[in-house]
Amino acid sequence: MENWNTALQRGLVSGTASSLLSTVALAALGKKEVGSAYAPTNAISHWIYGDKAARHSGPSMRYTVPGYLIHHASATFWSVLFERFMGKYLDRKTPVGYLTASAATAAFACFADYKLTPKRFHPGYEKHLSKPSLAVVYAGFALGLAAGAALIRRR
Repeated sequence: MENWNTALQRGLVSGTASSLLSTVALAALGKKEVGSAYAPTNAISHWIYGDKAARHSGPSMRYTVPGYLIHHASATFWSVLFERFMGKYLDRKTPVGYLTASAATAAFACFADYKLTPKRFHPGYEKHLSKPSLAVVYAGFALGLAAGAALIRRR
């Protein structure tokens, strides 16, 4: 149980970092591709509001806030698993270890998001972003995982 407790504590840090970096990527790429920094994050709230959320392009308490919260919870979920199952590699404190483990986790998260889950529970931002942009979002997620893992192990 101690390993899960440690993973949860560490995952909160790497989850926050990965959520923030991938959200910045969502906003920048949304602005570039569809003219809205909010549309990709709004689309995540399709879990609650259906396709109407994906059509809303402005900032919104109804769509943007739940979209970000779902995204953050998802990033934290993956981050806890990252810390739990990659922790022994991360504890070596090497940049290659951080980047390899985070890239593998982000790749698996992407695979799970689009191949293992029902379409209703896909992230939603794929409705606004191209595949290359999705790769950048998952790369931002991976960099956030690596940065969070490095930060928590600085001591």
